[in-house]
Amino acid sequence: KMANRRYELTDEQWERIKNMIQHSRMGRPPKDDRLMLNAMFWLARSGAGWEDLPERYGPWKTVYSRFCKWRDDGTLLRIFKALNEDADMENLSLDSTIVKAHPQALELKGAVNSEVHQFIGTSRGGKSTKIHAVVDGLGNPIYFQLTGGNIHDATVAVEVLSHLNISDSTILADKAYGTNEILDYIQQQDGDYAIPPKSNTRNPWRCDWTLYKERHLVECFFLKLKQFRRVATRYDKLASSFLAFVYLASIAILLK
Repeated sequence: KMANRRYELTDEQWERIKNMIQHSRMGRPPKDDRLMLNAMFWLARSGAGWEDLPERYGPWKTVYSRFCKWRDDGTLLRIFKALNEDADMENLSLDSTIVKAHPQALELKGAVNSEVHQFIGTSRGGKSTKIHAVVDGLGNPIYFQLTGGNIHDATVAVEVLSHLNISDSTILADKAYGTNEILDYIQQQDGDYAIPPKSNTRNPWRCDWTLYKERHLVECFFLKLKQFRRVATRYDKLASSFLAFVYLASIAILLK
């Protein structure tokens, strides 16, 4: 029985986040928040469909309705941000990971619901979404952005970094990020970088290789993230829903 509940919040973890969930004063009292959140963690970890939720969580439509509410009103993002407000900003590691899109994620029809709008791209591996992430000096996630899987890392790096205060931070990233645009942006923001130059760079710069080794933290984080099957494969049609599961998985990781 306990094995079924290993993905659920402990009392200590629940105490840390329960006050971050806000409610409207109107209408009936909501279903137990902790139960709803545990149901979402179960889905994130198992990769199962909504209809496959165990009975102990109540009707799946109730959980789905709460998920949509917390996705759209920013509750999941707010909890995620609160858990990393004391982030170690000295060294920040930037990278991306590819997630294959399941056929059911491709079922949306219409121009507004096109693959472009939902960050699904076509590359040699098929249909996929790319998660761009920044982790702090302890390997904890502090920012995410989605693109289609066919989008090159360097083309969105400045946009990703623009959502963070990187003054006095050193950005660690692989040589794919070693473009003039990215390096200039980091310096303009009073940051530094440990990004190795490509082998064909005309004027190669010095890279602190000892510091660069810390970049493994972002790769270790992606390994933890992909233990959540709902993130390791994209089943959600809407990018906002997929990103919400990325936040849910990250909240579970940050609470450990």
